[in-house]
Amino acid sequence: MYRTSGDTVSKNARVFLLLIIFAAIFIAYILRLFSMQIVHGTHYRSQSQRISSLITTLPAQRGEIFDRNANLPMVINTESFAVEVTPGNIPANMYDTIAFRLAKYLGISKAEIDKRIPKNIRRSYSSVVVKSNVPFSIISNIAENITDLPGVSWASKPVRNYLHTPSLSHIVGYVGTITQEEMNVLYNKGYTKDSIVGKTGIEKQYDSLLQGTVGREMSTIDVFGRVISDVPIVEPPKMGNNLVLTIDSDIQKLAEEALGNRVGATVVLKPATGEVLAMVSYPYFDSNIFSSDDAGIEYSKLLNDTSKPLINRAVQLSYPPASTFKIIMSAAMLQENAYPSANKIECRGFMNYGGRVFHCHIHRPGHGWLDLKNALAQSCDIYYWTIGRDYLGIEKISSYAKEFGLGQITQIDLPSQVPGLVPTAEWKEKRYHEKWLGGDTMSCSIGQGYLEATPLHLANMIAMVSNEGVIYKPHLLKEVRDSVTNEIISEVKPEILTESTIDKKVWLEVQEALRYTVTDGTPQYPMHNKLVQIACKTGTAEVDQYKSLNQWHSWLVAYAPYDAPPEERVCVATIVEAVNKWEWWAPYCTNIIIQGIFAHQTYSEAIKELGFEYLNKNVGRRE
Repeated sequence: MYRTSGDTVSKNARVFLLLIIFAAIFIAYILRLFSMQIVHGTHYRSQSQRISSLITTLPAQRGEIFDRNANLPMVINTESFAVEVTPGNIPANMYDTIAFRLAKYLGISKAEIDKRIPKNIRRSYSSVVVKSNVPFSIISNIAENITDLPGVSWASKPVRNYLHTPSLSHIVGYVGTITQEEMNVLYNKGYTKDSIVGKTGIEKQYDSLLQGTVGREMSTIDVFGRVISDVPIVEPPKMGNNLVLTIDSDIQKLAEEALGNRVGATVVLKPATGEVLAMVSYPYFDSNIFSSDDAGIEYSKLLNDTSKPLINRAVQLSYPPASTFKIIMSAAMLQENAYPSANKIECRGFMNYGGRVFHCHIHRPGHGWLDLKNALAQSCDIYYWTIGRDYLGIEKISSYAKEFGLGQITQIDLPSQVPGLVPTAEWKEKRYHEKWLGGDTMSCSIGQGYLEATPLHLANMIAMVSNEGVIYKPHLLKEVRDSVTNEIISEVKPEILTESTIDKKVWLEVQEALRYTVTDGTPQYPMHNKLVQIACKTGTAEVDQYKSLNQWHSWLVAYAPYDAPPEERVCVATIVEAVNKWEWWAPYCTNIIIQGIFAHQTYSEAIKELGFEYLNKNVGRRE
C-alpha cells in the first residue's frame, strides 16, 4: 500500500502541532521558572526558609534592680527550669506510659499533662511546656532516667527573685505572663505571647528598660517538623538594663519597722531633689508568689483581702489631710495679708454657726486667745475656721491648695496613682447639685470635708515649706546601667514640679511656726529629739465609721534638720489609718525614722535612744 501526499501532509501537521504544544509547555515552564526565581524569588525563598527552619525564641533575662548605692540588689534573676515535651518523639503506643512517668517526677497528675498535650497535637514535633519553675533536683532525676522518657527535655527559664525588705513589694511590683490585652498594645514593640512583663510598680513602669532582647535558635526541620540539622544557628539573648533606685535600703527597713503592723503609709524623701528614700505601705505582700505555680490562687486571695494589700496607700489612696492642711492655710493667710499673724482670735472651745455648734478638738475651756504661731502649735480649729470662713473663702483656699500640689497627680514614676481632691463651689454644684455653704468652707479650713490627699501629696507639701516655694518631681529611678559593663547609661536629674509665688518672708514665718509646734505645741513629747531639730505638724482626721470607737486617722508631716539647708534635710509624711487601735502613732513613727536616719541607727537603737521602748501602750488622742 502506498501513502498518498495527503497522508504525508496530515502526518506532518500532527507532528507540527505536537512540536507547538511541546514548545508552548517548555515556554510556560521557562516563564514560570523565571517568575519563581526572578520576579517572585524573594517571596518563595522566604517561604522556603519558613517551611524548612524551626526558630526557637531564647528568653532574655530581665535587668536587675538595686538600691541607691548600686551594691545591694532588690530584685535578681534565679535559675529555674521548664520541662518540655515534644509529642512527635514519643512512640504512639507509649504516650500514656511516658506521661505517667513524667507526672510522677514532676509531682502532678497525668490529667494535667493531657490537658497541655491534647490528642490532636500528639504527632506534632513542636515542644510543649508542661511545667515551669522546676527545681534543679527534679531536673537531675529526669536526666538520670532520660532513656525512659523519650520526647522529654528541659530549658533554663530565669525567675524573678525579690529580696530583703517585704515592704518593697509596692515599689518594685511583680511580673507575669503577658495578657492578650497587653499584647494588643505591645505587639509592635518586640513582645511575644510568651513574654514576661511587669504588672505593677517599677517592673511595669520601666518594663521596656528591663526587658532585654530575646535571642533565637534556628534549626533545619523536615516536613514533619523533625529537627534534621546537627548544629543550630544561635543568636544569644541580651539581658535588660539594670536599674538603680533612689531607695535607701536601710531607711526603707527603718520605716517599715517604725510603721509596724499598722494599716497606713509613710514616705521619706529628699526635698532638694525629689528622690524618694523610703516608701512603705502596710499591709504589703510577697512579690515572689507571682512566680509560683499557684500565682492565680494567691492573687485571688490578695484581691479578696479586705485590708487591700495590693494597694500602695502612699500614692493610691487619698485621705482627709486634717490639721496638716493648716500649713497651707497659714501660708495663704500670710501671703494674702488676710489677717495679721500677731493678732489673736479667742477659742472658747466651740463656735455657733448656721444653727450648729462646732466644737474645737479641745472642748472646755478652749485654747483662749491665740495668735497664728500658737494656733498652729495647738492646732486650734476655732482659729482656722474663722480665718477660712471670714478672711479667705473657698476660692483662695482651693487656689493655694493647688499651688502646694494637692488635687493633681504627683507624677512620681509609678504606673498608678490618684490625684486626691481640692473642692470648689463650682465642683460641689456639678457633683452634688448643691450650693457651697460656709460650713463647707469651715470643714475645708481644717483639712476635713471633701478635701483629700495622699501621703505623697503631703510629703510634697512639707517639702515646699522646706524648699521655700519649690516642689521637685518625686521619683524612684536614680540611674540606668548596662547589665554587663555596669556603665551608667542615664541619670535622673532633679526636675521642678511646682514653683510657688509666695514671698520668702512667708516661708520663714511658717517654718518658725512649725518648729515652735515641736518645742511648745501638742506633739512636743512624741517629737522631742535631742539629736535633730524637727519642724512638724500633726493631724487627726475624723472618719465617720470609727467615731463611736474613738479612732481617727493619725497624720504627721515633718522636715529635719530645721537648722540645716534644704540639701541636707529629709521630709517625712506618715498616716496611720483609723482601722488601727488608737495610739496617736504617726508622730512616734516619724520621730523614730528621723532619729534612725541622722544617728545611723536601727529601729531598736532609735526607740531606745528616744525612750520609746514602752510604745505598745495607748498614748491617747491629741492633735
